[in-house]
Amino acid sequence: MSSEHGLPPLDVAYVETGLDRLLAEPGVLAVLGFGATAPASTDPRYLRVGLEPFGGAAPFEVWRTGGPIEQGRDGLVRWAASADYCFGAIEVAEADYADLAAASEHAYRELTRFTREGRWPHLLRIWNYLAAINDGAGDDERYKHFCTGRSAGMRELHGQGFSAASAIGRSDGVAVLQVYWLAARTAGAAVENPRQVSAWRYPREYGPTSPTFARAMRGPCAPAQLHISGTAAVVGHQSRHDGDLAAQLDETFANLDSLLASAGNLPGFGAGSVLKAYVRRREDLATTADLLAERLPDAAKRLVLLGDICRAELLVELDGIHTVGA
Repeated sequence: MSSEHGLPPLDVAYVETGLDRLLAEPGVLAVLGFGATAPASTDPRYLRVGLEPFGGAAPFEVWRTGGPIEQGRDGLVRWAASADYCFGAIEVAEADYADLAAASEHAYRELTRFTREGRWPHLLRIWNYLAAINDGAGDDERYKHFCTGRSAGMRELHGQGFSAASAIGRSDGVAVLQVYWLAARTAGAAVENPRQVSAWRYPREYGPTSPTFARAMRGPCAPAQLHISGTAAVVGHQSRHDGDLAAQLDETFANLDSLLASAGNLPGFGAGSVLKAYVRRREDLATTADLLAERLPDAAKRLVLLGDICRAELLVELDGIHTVGA
């Protein structure tokens, strides 16, 4: 339940057990499965993500919170909620729309409608997974079309500032846009990284519509919880270390250290950290897992997934949820 210090932090963990057993537990807000071997379910709290995990079947990502959980469907939105937090998910097949921009705009209009009408009006974090994210040259790149559609669809929310977010290319090639999010009844605080230009201020060379996300979002809770956007080897607005996986990962960790400092000098990753690494090249999966083992303490949980990054020259990206004192 909530306290005078704010909301309770969301409990996030990677869990190896059966899906039915997880969904039967009290307080389960959402469950995410990864890859083709993950089971299917019609439960609104569950989403199977089109990213292949390294090393075979992946654990489930499980979100838990206190109190009873409501769940249901509202138009395209599958949702579940406690008094404090709401999980929502939308999947739209691109074939049902004129193009990816139109599909993205429709998904985000639905997200906006649901958020504005509900009891959890404050977006903390959004994840986006789409096929062939880097296909197309220049302004015709699919990621740029997605950014245009996303911005148009959430225009009514722009005055509230931007949430944390990630956009990753599906590794299964399925042309279905998957969008899921975490919202709260109380607003969080957006965090920017002084080493990077804010995404919505990118110069025109990165497309006709700037990406609309904050580098992180500090949740409205105690202890501190930081929702970290997709973070890669970008300094200022430029990608660094083309073709060098290890150097890109080092630069990514420099950005993460800067972000933790900007969020209030938060301590480094540990038992309260649940991280995902997205890796462009299949042959880099094992190396990335080894490099993460060198850089992160054993207590920090991590999942390595095959997925394309929003810039073709970037080989790896990290995101996650970091809870202090967990």
